[in-house]
Amino acid sequence: MLSRLKLNQLYFKDTNYVNLILKRIFNVLLIANPYDAFMLEDDGRIEEKLFDEYASLGLRYPPRFTLVSTKNEADAHLAVNNFDLVIVMPSADSSDVFDIARSIKNRYKELPLVVLTPFSHGITARMEHEDLSIFEYVFCWLGNTDLLLSIIKLIEDKMNLEHDVQEVGVQMILLVEDGIRFYSSVLPELYKFVLQQSLDFATEALNGHQRTLRMRGRPKIVLARTYEEAMDLYEKYQKNVLGVISDARYPKGDNPKDPLAGVKLLREIHRRDRYLPLILESAESNNAGYAEEIGASFIDKNSKKMNIDLREAVRENFGFGDFIFRDPKTMEEVMRVRNLK
Repeated sequence: MLSRLKLNQLYFKDTNYVNLILKRIFNVLLIANPYDAFMLEDDGRIEEKLFDEYASLGLRYPPRFTLVSTKNEADAHLAVNNFDLVIVMPSADSSDVFDIARSIKNRYKELPLVVLTPFSHGITARMEHEDLSIFEYVFCWLGNTDLLLSIIKLIEDKMNLEHDVQEVGVQMILLVEDGIRFYSSVLPELYKFVLQQSLDFATEALNGHQRTLRMRGRPKIVLARTYEEAMDLYEKYQKNVLGVISDARYPKGDNPKDPLAGVKLLREIHRRDRYLPLILESAESNNAGYAEEIGASFIDKNSKKMNIDLREAVRENFGFGDFIFRDPKTMEEVMRVRNLK
C-alpha cells in the first residue's frame, strides 16, 4: 500500500501549452523574377489561399508575404521590416535571385532561406553550379499553396523543437528523405493529416482558448536528408520520437546513394526500441522483404495512391485515429473508442 505521504505527492499537472511554439513565422520575403512576381501578385492566390488553409485547420496568424524581384527592392524592405523567412524562386534564365540570397545571408546570418523552384532541365543544370549550403531546404514548386504551409510549419518546427521537447515533451515524427520532388509532395499531405488530427484532439478541450493552445502541442515533423542527420536527431530525441518514416536510398557516410541506408537506419532504431513504429518507403518493391524483417510497414513509391497508403500507415501505427481494443490472441477488433467522452 502507498503511504499517505506518497499519495499526496501524486498530482496531475496541466500541460503548459502557452509556452510552446514561441518562435513563429509572421513575415515572409519572397524573391522571384519579375514575371513570376507579377503572376503571383496579380493572381493574389498565396495570401488568400494560405489564409483559407489556416482557417480550415484551426490555425491562427497566417504569415504576410512580400514579393520582390530586384536586390534594391529586397534591401529596401529588409531595412524597414523584420522578416522571419526568405523564399527564393529561381528561373532558368537568370541567377540574380541567388546573388540576392547570398547578399542577404551575409548580412542576416540567422535568417532562414529556402529555395522553391519548378524543376526544369535548365534550372536543374544551373542549380548544380550554385552553392546551396546557405539554404535550409530546397523544394519543388508545383503551384500548390499547401506546400507553402508545409515550408512554414517545417521551419517553425525546426526552430521550436528543442525548447518544446524539453518544456513539455512534445513528440516528433522523423521523416528521412533526400528526394526533393518526393518530400515536396509528401510533406503537405503529412502536415495536413497531423494538423487535422490535432484539431480533432483539440475538440476535447473545455473552451476555444484551450482548443487553440492544444493545437500547439501537436507532434513536430522533422526532415532529415542523410543517415547521419537522422541518427543524430533520433539519439537526441529518442524518448520523444512518435515514429520514423524513411526512404531506402539516400546518403550514408562516403556513399552519396547507399541503396540500403534506410534499411540500416530502421534496423538500428528497431534494435534500440523494438516497439517504435517504423515505415519504409521505396520505389524498389524487393525492399518490402526488408521491411517485413524489421517489422516495419512498407509503402510503394510507385503506387498511384502512395499518399493515401502513407496516411493510413501513419494513422494505424503512430497512435492517431480511434482507440481500438483487440483480442491479444487473435488480434481481432473487440471495441473502438472514437473520443474521450
